[in-house]
Amino acid sequence: MQDDLFGCPPPPPTQPPGPARAPRRAGSGVQPAAHDEALHALAAALPARLRLGTSSWSYPGWAGIVWDAAHAESRLSRSGLTAYAQHPLLRSVCIDRGFYRPLTEAEFARHAAQVPDDFRFVVKAPALVTDAQVRGEDGRGRQTNPAFLDPTLAVQTFVAPALAGLGDKVGALVFQISPLPFLQLQRLPQLLERLRLMLKALPDVRGSTPDGVVAVEVRDPEWLHPSVAPALASVLRDAGVTYCLGLHAKMPRMAEQLPLLRALWPGPLVCRWNLNPLHGAYGYEDARRDYSPYDRIHDIDEETRALIARTVRGVTGAGQNAYVTISNKAEGCAPLSARALAERLAGPPESAPGR
Repeated sequence: MQDDLFGCPPPPPTQPPGPARAPRRAGSGVQPAAHDEALHALAAALPARLRLGTSSWSYPGWAGIVWDAAHAESRLSRSGLTAYAQHPLLRSVCIDRGFYRPLTEAEFARHAAQVPDDFRFVVKAPALVTDAQVRGEDGRGRQTNPAFLDPTLAVQTFVAPALAGLGDKVGALVFQISPLPFLQLQRLPQLLERLRLMLKALPDVRGSTPDGVVAVEVRDPEWLHPSVAPALASVLRDAGVTYCLGLHAKMPRMAEQLPLLRALWPGPLVCRWNLNPLHGAYGYEDARRDYSPYDRIHDIDEETRALIARTVRGVTGAGQNAYVTISNKAEGCAPLSARALAERLAGPPESAPGR
């Protein structure tokens, strides 16, 4: 991967417009940590079209990093978003909980009311429409999901309430296709047509919001096989949708996913940095155990940091938006990973390997 992604010359550092931060809410009990001038200067050196964020925000271990003090998870979930949005680097957040239960327009609107005007949300679609199986509490598939990729439910339970509740604060609406059962993986061409029908039935997110985009993330490497990836790119392009780089140990590393993004160029970048590969494909619970309470970096993923930075430079330098959200399971502490990535982006461009 080159700094001049897809042939675009590397841009000089750009200054974001210095958005006003939301004021502190009296009586919320959650206040932002003290952010020094160095952090504000780092934020000012980032590309204006980049929005960094984390996967959710209700982590007590972020005391002194995002929060002023330790708070209960329930309090942070309920009233911590305003303090989160005052962190200079965090101009986005991924709402993950909608994957487990669809959120209402009113719930989306409450989130939107807690953040500044230039903040953008990344939102996962509910498993109701993105998982081919109905799963038990242990995560195992129990039966076939009849609502999988249902166009009507995709609109009614996800896209319509998100657009109505978040309004101009819509960033990326992500359909994460969960791991498929074996028989479904053997029928990817037929599944691609179902995906096409669903995506083309969605409202025009790009046309109705300043920065909104629909993205598809996958969790099976078979989607990227040379016999399937061109057809997937065709479906996404036809529907005006982009590919979400899902940096998860179940998937090939980022460099192997980028050809699909190239096939959709020009367009925005949506990247969800989810799980450090050293934990393996099924190591999510291991990472949770090893990294909790998520108050420091445990395992640096230098390869991913470098490639995200180069890709963001190229995408934003070509005038496209970039959304990068980071999980605590990526390195141990998502806000600190965001800072490390920002420091790399604010520094001089690095040459791609082999140059």
